[in-house]
Order: sequence, then C-alpha cells, then structure tokens
Amino acid sequence: MDLKQSVIAITGAGQGLGQMMAISLAQAGAQLALIDLSEEGLHETKRQCQMLSAKTLTYQADVTHEQQVIAVFDNIMEDFGQLNGLINNAGVLRDGLLVKAKDGKLEKMTLEQFSTVMDVNVTGTFLCGREAAASMVAAGNQGAIINISSVARAGNIGQTNYAASKAAVATMAVCWAKELARYGIRAAAIAPGVVETAMAKQLKPEAIERLKSMIPVGRIGEASEIAHAVKYILENDYFTGRVLEVDGGMRM
Repeated sequence: MDLKQSVIAITGAGQGLGQMMAISLAQAGAQLALIDLSEEGLHETKRQCQMLSAKTLTYQADVTHEQQVIAVFDNIMEDFGQLNGLINNAGVLRDGLLVKAKDGKLEKMTLEQFSTVMDVNVTGTFLCGREAAASMVAAGNQGAIINISSVARAGNIGQTNYAASKAAVATMAVCWAKELARYGIRAAAIAPGVVETAMAKQLKPEAIERLKSMIPVGRIGEASEIAHAVKYILENDYFTGRVLEVDGGMRM
C-alpha cells in the first residue's frame, strides 16, 4: 500500500501507541481518521499530525457501542470518500488474579473486571473491524486491518481477562485475512511486549522490573517501534494472516 493519500483509521488514537502510530503515518503522508473516547486526547493527536501537514479528522466514540461505531465509519466515508486501513488499537487493562486467598479471605476476579476488558478489547475490535471491512468492500477500496494483540496472549499471571482478549484479536485477524482476501483486504496482528505507555504505567514498579528481567534486549519497548511495525504491515502487500511479534525477544 502506498501510504501517501491513503486514509487510515486508528482507534485509541488519543494517547500512547495510537498517538505515535498516527504521527508515524502522518509523516508517511497518510490521511488520518482518529477515534477515541477522549476529546482532549484526540485534539492533541490531531494537532501533532496537522503540524506534519496531514489531513486529520477526529471522531469521539465508544468502540463498544454498535451504533456509535456504525456512525463513525459512515462519517469517515462521507468525510474522506474512501478508507484504506484500520488499526484496532483501543484497549484497557483490569488486572487481577482469578482467585486469591489471603488472611483467611478469598478474593475473586469480578465479572465486571472480566467483562470490561472483553467488551473494549474484543467487542470493540470486532465492531470496528466489521464496519471498516464493510466500508472498504462497499467502496471497492483495498487495504489492510491491523489488530493490536500482545505478548500476553500466550497467558500471563493476573491477566485472565487481558490475555484472553489479546488471543482473541490475534485469531480474528487470521480469520479476516482468509475471508477478506477476495476483496483485496489484508488482515494481521501485532503482538507488542511491554511498551512505555500510559497502560504500562498502571503496572506496579516491581512488576515492571520483573518484566525487564525477562526481556533479552534488556529494556522496555518504545511506542515508535510499534508504530514502525504498523507502517511495515500497511506497506507490505504480501503480509497477511500473521501475528508480528515486537517484544524484544520476550516470551511469557
């Protein structure tokens, strides 16, 4: 895909990885449709992209609400006249052990903890992927859909909900690659390791140090390195149906 004049939608674009992805694609000449719940975050990402002379529009929406997602992608098509790619980046953490016995008390991961993560990470990815694909097929636009998974998809202590969600979005990308190839649409996933973002800062310091010790390159990843992987997949028309691991050699 030639990113110049291509239209790429990014969810969770108001901060962290989504913001860096937007900046990287703006530098490459793409036009951007930024989606997030945070109006303030969207404004800041838009400002940085516009400084790079990229056409950038923002859409405030909750990716777990079907009608909002449908409306957003309808608006993107009206505003840009085309759609060539989607990065499904929106996600949340609500870590906790499945069960924990301490001082004679039993604590359990709540249904709310589990459901919130699955709603945003899985349902949100499904809805945005479906609507992006429908828009691209209807308009005859070829392109790519990228789901942001995680090294945690292999299973990790304290992340029953998050690990399950990230395994799901990786699997969905493989399904979509097989289903959408006939329309000239590729699908893939990226599985980052620990990256310096607001989400990573939710982890306890001792957890961060433990994770660093597990990474062969000896450091946490940078958002720009994940953005580089996004750009690679979008530009490489032979990459589809695979999960690109960008984790510093880390294995859960």
